[in-house]
Amino acid sequence: MDQAQYSLEGKTALITGGSRGIGEATAFTFAKAGADVAITSRKLPDLERVAAEIKKMGRKSLAVACHIGRLEQLQPLVDQVNQEFGKIDILVNNAGNSFFQPALEISEKAWDTVFNLNLKGLFFLSQAVARLMVNQGGGSIINVSSTAGIRPQVPTAHYSIAKAGVNMVTKVLAKEWCQYNIRVNGVAPGAVETRMLQAALDGLSEDQEKAARKEFTKNIPMKRIGEPQEMADAILFLASRASSFVTGHTIAVDGGVLL
Repeated sequence: MDQAQYSLEGKTALITGGSRGIGEATAFTFAKAGADVAITSRKLPDLERVAAEIKKMGRKSLAVACHIGRLEQLQPLVDQVNQEFGKIDILVNNAGNSFFQPALEISEKAWDTVFNLNLKGLFFLSQAVARLMVNQGGGSIINVSSTAGIRPQVPTAHYSIAKAGVNMVTKVLAKEWCQYNIRVNGVAPGAVETRMLQAALDGLSEDQEKAARKEFTKNIPMKRIGEPQEMADAILFLASRASSFVTGHTIAVDGGVLL
């Protein structure tokens, strides 16, 4: 195997939700592959910690506080990254949120909170970055979806529906932007050891959490919860030349749960 196919040397990446979990793992993985990395989330101190680690690897890094669900913040983010690095070759749309609430109880505000970040912000950030990529001659966009966007998940109807939308955004943009040499793909994680997963377990006793984790893994053929690094490795594949003939696809990285 030619390891050079996975190199991101000379590339610049922008990763949303880059301060922890899948975003943090992806930022470090990209830096190890040779990329300069801009990371964004709502809290600057968490970002600065990750950016400092990336700089220790000998790569350039920029931390920018931004709420992806607020459209007025998106163009300034893109402008700042472009000004710092002169280009954006790779965009990873990783920022997302969710919470448990039955469909009978979801309010418009709750719906908008999830959709503005998980779907609307993702689309319009992709649009802003793609305008740069068109002028640069191409690029790669990777959307972090979820198995919940493929198979209904309850009681998180708003999240499932938003992630199903992300899967369609991936297909539509891939088809439309092929002419500009922009590839658009996605990964659909199953259960992963992230703060979002832990939030679902907060408030449980040690025994209750152990039982809940056992329940999580019961229906996973590989009998374990995934690690952020395993998601980051799939994202690296989609960002690199190794996937040069792949566009419009969402890869399930789920331990076989969709089987």
